[in-house]
Amino acid sequence: MSSKPYILLVGAGGHAMSCIDNIEAQDIYQIRGLVGTQTEIGQSHLGYPVIASDDMLEKLRHDCVYALVCVGQIKSAAIRIRLFNALLAIGYELPTIQSPYARVSSHAQIGRGTIVMHGATVNAGAVIGENCIINSHALIEHGVKIESHCHIATGARINGDATIGSESFIGSGAIVREGIRIGHSCLVAMGEVLHADLHDGLIVKKVRS
Repeated sequence: MSSKPYILLVGAGGHAMSCIDNIEAQDIYQIRGLVGTQTEIGQSHLGYPVIASDDMLEKLRHDCVYALVCVGQIKSAAIRIRLFNALLAIGYELPTIQSPYARVSSHAQIGRGTIVMHGATVNAGAVIGENCIINSHALIEHGVKIESHCHIATGARINGDATIGSESFIGSGAIVREGIRIGHSCLVAMGEVLHADLHDGLIVKKVRS
């Protein structure tokens, strides 16, 4: 029987599969099961069953100390924030999940409930808040500050000393120039190159033919 502590994965969509893969690779926690909607109970992802809906989180706490929000985020962080706060209120601990195939400087800071996925790089002096997704092959350069509840998508590049406000989404392959300041709840679409600061709530997306 495994001596690793149980972790509960809250969310049973596609993003949960990526979380499972990274948690297995980290090899610190034993996955207790997934929490999804009522209609998802009984389904499974990569061999792990959906054992409950989120109205059962308090009941599950008696044999599971750790939990992770495994819901994806593009347009809004609202669901991730609601679940994150609910788990904390119940008394779960939300660890940082860091793939062994990521390169994370010992001089970086990463908040609780954040996942750093395969192939990502987080360089010295970077500060990443709580409940963030740093997706596969994202590059977080020196001195970058990313506030809580952000999603930095696959292959995005955040150059040195940039700042990203809470609840923002930076799309796959997007590039944020050094020193840029991005406000709260912004969205930078896939492949965009950001050369100027963004005020809160702005969307950067070119009209494509």
